Parts: sequence; C-alpha cells; structure tokens
Amino acid sequence: MRKLFALLLLSVGALATAQEITVAAAADLSAALPEIAAKYKSQTGQEVKLTFGASGNLTTQIRNGAPFDIFFSADEDYPNQLIDAGMAEKNTLYRYAVGRLVLWIPSDSPLDLSKLGMQALLDPAVKKISIANPQHAPYGRAAEAALRHFGIYDQVSIRLVLGENVSQAAQFVESGNAQAGLIALSHALAPAMKPKGRYWTVPLDAYPTLNQAAVVLSQSRQKEAARKFLEFVRSAEVTSLLQSYGFSLPAETH
Repeated sequence: MRKLFALLLLSVGALATAQEITVAAAADLSAALPEIAAKYKSQTGQEVKLTFGASGNLTTQIRNGAPFDIFFSADEDYPNQLIDAGMAEKNTLYRYAVGRLVLWIPSDSPLDLSKLGMQALLDPAVKKISIANPQHAPYGRAAEAALRHFGIYDQVSIRLVLGENVSQAAQFVESGNAQAGLIALSHALAPAMKPKGRYWTVPLDAYPTLNQAAVVLSQSRQKEAARKFLEFVRSAEVTSLLQSYGFSLPAETH
C-alpha cells in the first residue's frame, strides 16, 4: 500500500512538472524566444507555450483574464501598468534586454541605406512603409518618433502601412507589400529574414529607449515554475542568445 501511495505521489509530481507554463511575449521575440524555450525544455523537461503579439494587446488580454503565467513586454510601461493594477508580481519585474529599431529594405531595392539613412524613405520608389501600430506596439511608437526626429513624418505619413505588431510589419516588407519597413533588429537578424534584405540601424537618440521587461503574473497558478523560467532568462547562455539577435544589455536590471 505504501509503495502504491509513493508511486501515486511520483505520478502527481511528474504531471505537475510536465504541465506547461504559458508566456505572453512581445512580437520582436518571435525568433529568439522559441530557441530559449527549446533550450529550457532540453535542460528541465518543462514545456513553455508561447503566444506573441503587440505588448499593448497582450496587456489587454491579461487584464481580461487570459491565462498567462509570464509576460515579456517590448517596454517597461505595460508590465508596470499590470503591477499597479495588482495583476503582476512587482518583485519579479526583470529588464531583460534593450530592443533596437532598424530601417529594412529587400535585397533587390536600389536604395542606398548606408548613404541615405532615414532620408531613403523620401524616394518616390517607396510607395509603402510598414511600421507596427503605435497605438499598442512599442516599436510602432519608436518608429513614429524616429520619423519625427528626422523631420520626415509629415511627408511620409500617408504612405505608412500599420502592422498589428512588429512581426506583421516585418512580414509586410518581406513579402513586398511595402518597399521599406521600420522593424525590430531581431527580425532583421532572424535566419528566415536575414538573407532577404539590408538594414540601417536607427540611432538610439531618435526614439525612446526600448527597455524590455518581463514579469510573473499574479493570476498564474504556476508562479514557482514561472520564476524558474525567468531565472533561466537571466543566465549567460540566454543573454548571449539575445545579443545574437541584436538585443543589447540593459544599463540596469530589476
């Protein structure tokens, strides 16, 4: 009887370990985070389910009760909003990276980005420019700020095509539905997109710093497992992987 009880406890423990944690993540992580989750599973056996979207849209979903355990945002503002609302654990807030904005064009584009930089968008050949929707995507707000910084927003605003998130903005320009796009460096460096185009890195002083932060959500039923995954994200192995996708290290961490 004792053996049976012990086996039952082991079975319940194994089931709990195998139960997946769910992560809501900013769209600029759509290439890097699956690699991170795969590495974590290979080391721990823990399944990590990923959902990508614009940080603002994901925040709305969390407010409406979406059953996520962790939220990776493309900025710090949205996680702090959730903390203020009592929907995220303040002591888990972690600034994991600084995102970078780039101007990306297809390989066959005649534009000389190295010479023209942002002024390339004034070329008549650029009929459409893709950016993420500024209403709920930090990269969209960064793109809009950069266009204003270089004094060309009013000239090109009519040609802007808004993606639901920065991944969709990248898809628009990659597919040819736009001739240029202001997208995340992480997408420009992703294996699927890297050989298809060229990019110009927008100077950091042209837009608000994209301090990207993660937080464990208060409604999570697996807070301990969620915390362990966040600890893994802090590791040198993951930091190196994020840097390979163009993310830089934050000046300070939480």
